[in-house]
Amino acid sequence: ETNTLPFHPFENQQGDILRMEKEHQVLQEQLKEAEEKLEQLQSRSLEEIGALEELLKKSVEETEVSQNELDWFHQDSEAQMKKWQQEKKENRESLKALRSTAKKHSDTNERYLKTIDDKEKQYNVCLNAFLETSNKFANEKGKLEELIKKSQGDSHECEKRAVKAEVSVLQTWKETEIWKLKGTIAKAEGNLRMLKALSSSASAAPVLKSQIDSWEIFIANVKKQLEKVEAEYDEKIELVKNGARNCVSKVELVDVPYP
Repeated sequence: ETNTLPFHPFENQQGDILRMEKEHQVLQEQLKEAEEKLEQLQSRSLEEIGALEELLKKSVEETEVSQNELDWFHQDSEAQMKKWQQEKKENRESLKALRSTAKKHSDTNERYLKTIDDKEKQYNVCLNAFLETSNKFANEKGKLEELIKKSQGDSHECEKRAVKAEVSVLQTWKETEIWKLKGTIAKAEGNLRMLKALSSSASAAPVLKSQIDSWEIFIANVKKQLEKVEAEYDEKIELVKNGARNCVSKVELVDVPYP
């Protein structure tokens, strides 16, 4: 009957502590999963941001090149207006194409900047959610660790009391069996003394010899039982003290019939 009732105030019903430990393990697994998902999201976000920055850099370079080409065309057209008079139409078309390219790159830059901004917002939302969840789990983990530590101390005390109770039970059984066997030996020795006294007469000696031998064998067998009881109970008591379980059982004795 030891440790079969809920351990108040830490248990309202049997198994609450084990259930809390399982819930703590589940929370730890969920936290680990959330951390892994966040790391994956961060990795993807960093890769996407790097790619977008590379595209932005490329677009800026292309825009600068286009702008430089446009400036060059303006300067060249002013310096050689007469020479390029016949090619004005072609130059205008080239200029239009360059402006279209510049606008296209400008629009691309704006789109990439917007995408980067959206990704940063998503990252901040996920980071805040992770930090909030992490803090919550950390607080709960601290409380559970304190509760587990206290429960372990109480459990250790209960184990010590349980060991003491088991040793007491075994010691009581041992003393009871020894008392019974010693009582049997005392009675048998009394009968043996009486038979030996009666066998002092020459006429009764042959008749009583077999009975005397039987009682002597009986006493020897009971003494062996006594030694077995003492040895096996002492062994069980030592095992219980060393932390063994399921050792609280009576020593089985062979029924020695009376002569």
